[in-house]
Amino acid sequence: MSAFSDYEKKYECAHLQRQDGVLEVRLHTRGGSLILDEVTHRELPLLFTDIGLDPENKVVLLTGTGEVFCAELADSDWDFSTPAGWDHTYWEGRRLLQNLLDIPVPMIAAINGPARVHAEIPVLCDIVLASDTVEFQDIAHFTGFNVVPGDGAHLVWPLLLGLNRAKYFLLTEQTLSAEQARELGVVNEVLPAKKLMPRARELAAQLATRSPVTLRYTRVALNMLLRNAMQDGLSHGLALEGYSVMERAQQGS
Repeated sequence: MSAFSDYEKKYECAHLQRQDGVLEVRLHTRGGSLILDEVTHRELPLLFTDIGLDPENKVVLLTGTGEVFCAELADSDWDFSTPAGWDHTYWEGRRLLQNLLDIPVPMIAAINGPARVHAEIPVLCDIVLASDTVEFQDIAHFTGFNVVPGDGAHLVWPLLLGLNRAKYFLLTEQTLSAEQARELGVVNEVLPAKKLMPRARELAAQLATRSPVTLRYTRVALNMLLRNAMQDGLSHGLALEGYSVMERAQQGS
């Protein structure tokens, strides 16, 4: 088990605060909107583990910083050219989504702006709220970087959008507005930016009135399908992605 004081200030990519059992997780990069870099990729699986091991968390509210949730991939020293280099990314990528789904209490996403990189993270929450400025896209795989979208995108989007819509979304770098995402069932509510966090906190407070056992076991029950899909297909998808990433690195493209 873990205590809030053990991880409250542990992670560079997240600002944490908790009140009445509601843990707010605001993702960021050096105080600004989240950028997917090596720090974020390394820390998120560990952060989700700590959150899941803290029995005082009754509800988790996940949001971003500024006007963008996450729309940029850092140009850093990722080692994708060898099996050993990809193994590091594979380890983190598999645990990132599995540890998120292993958090045993309800999660609310308050998506504050465009989500173009790892957009599957917030939409894996149990209640998904979006600012009316939100756009969903996948720019880090097939079209943008010529690699397989195998790090969970290949599982999450077909479940949320339906198979053919998801394939089109991932193969064409399609942009979905917040309202389109709501109509397709990805988002539950679309709100003006200034009303996003008040509404998320209102819902979190409502959920937190339930007993801890009910909250935990409801989260487990409602996510069995997602957890089973990740268990069956995430490792395979990451392996396929790794093959295409190493090919791209060797070609220098």
